[in-house]
Amino acid sequence: MERVRHRVVDLAFALSWTLVRRLPERTVTWLFQRAADRTFRRNGRGVRRLRGNLAAVRPEATPAEVDDLTHAGMRSYLRYWQEAFRLPEWTDEQIVGRVRTVNEKVLRDAYAAGQGVICALPHLANYDHAGAWAGLTGMPVSTVAERLQPESLFDRFIAYRKKLGMEVLPLTGGDDDVTGVLAERLRAGGFVCLVADRDLSERGVPVTFFGRPSRMPAGPAALSLKTGAPLVPATLHYDGPDLVITFHAVVEPDGGAAAMTQRCADAFALGIAEHPQDWHMLQRIFLG
Repeated sequence: MERVRHRVVDLAFALSWTLVRRLPERTVTWLFQRAADRTFRRNGRGVRRLRGNLAAVRPEATPAEVDDLTHAGMRSYLRYWQEAFRLPEWTDEQIVGRVRTVNEKVLRDAYAAGQGVICALPHLANYDHAGAWAGLTGMPVSTVAERLQPESLFDRFIAYRKKLGMEVLPLTGGDDDVTGVLAERLRAGGFVCLVADRDLSERGVPVTFFGRPSRMPAGPAALSLKTGAPLVPATLHYDGPDLVITFHAVVEPDGGAAAMTQRCADAFALGIAEHPQDWHMLQRIFLG
């Protein structure tokens, strides 16, 4: 049964990548919004988890307000998938033209120093679009992807991100040491982007996030300390048809990896608090 389920999931994604890009954008938007509305009404485990996470972001909100925010969050989440299926067909002009930035000079100055630069970001809006934008504007991205099941689906996502111009390394199960490869890229002056608001290893650094205990991966901070590459947190949000990328101040390399990770968490919290509906966190992140 597990093999059958994996086969069905893979076929569904393959069909979506084929069909969604062929339909008019207005039609696809309507379909994905209806899918988001239906998913919200079904109130499955992911929706319930998203509601709990957003309640932590907005503790002053009434249950009705958190419900509205969760509904908007599901529409934002389904927008990510809509764009994922269509991004490979966008022109370079569309990819770059639909991005606006805040404090971009922080990133460009860090990159121009020649020591490489690390960008840490949370699951906000569309980080694949951000990665494609970076490559098209002179900063090709190296990143890491969580291994998915079935393997064929993981391969599809690797191919999708490579088509967007990114180098994608598997988090586990690859032939090379991921940390070593990323360190090589940084020492060569490269650009490494890591989604870093959820600990997948259960060995993450304890942080305080929205006043509650959580754990986040130490990888971005550890790489920065190992290579000397500056660490720049970034947050994203949607504004109409555009993706807005906000770059926060470079994380100071004092206090070790734990202190640096907490500073990343603080920057993430600023961006999430301003645009909570675009935080696609449908998994457990708070420890208490």
